[in-house]
Amino acid sequence: MDDKVLRNQLLTLLDGGQAHLGFDNIVDDFPLDKINSKPAEIPYSPWQLLEHIRIAQKDILEFIRDPAYESPEWPKGYWPPSAQQADENQWHQTIKAIRKDRSDLQALVRDPKNDLTRSMPQGEKYTLLRQVLLVADHTAYHLGALAMIKRLVTSS
Repeated sequence: MDDKVLRNQLLTLLDGGQAHLGFDNIVDDFPLDKINSKPAEIPYSPWQLLEHIRIAQKDILEFIRDPAYESPEWPKGYWPPSAQQADENQWHQTIKAIRKDRSDLQALVRDPKNDLTRSMPQGEKYTLLRQVLLVADHTAYHLGALAMIKRLVTSS
């Protein structure tokens, strides 16, 4: 496979769209008065879910950048405290941070000096390709949940 084709596919996957909901489509018009709502049977608010996406994406980005990086404790370190709420500024800061880190991941993918399939110093099973796919998969999974929560909080 042509390396450029693979890189372009990864960039598109990180942006969302195609078979996955796009990040911007979900967050851009999210009702700000509902960012701390917890629909029945949902253990987290929209902002907490968004913050989880941010934390996990940042963790993977730092793991790629720094072989000595230590990830937060699982699962506690990947979620904000269950009672924590956000104001509009925090909501927008979380979105801004997700976009920035996604852009940084895309820059790593775009750089032809970064071998997508070479094992990373952190271990033989870790490659840039694996880590980028992990970010895309994790984000898509949780964006689906966020889209569902958005429907629930706007229909009530």
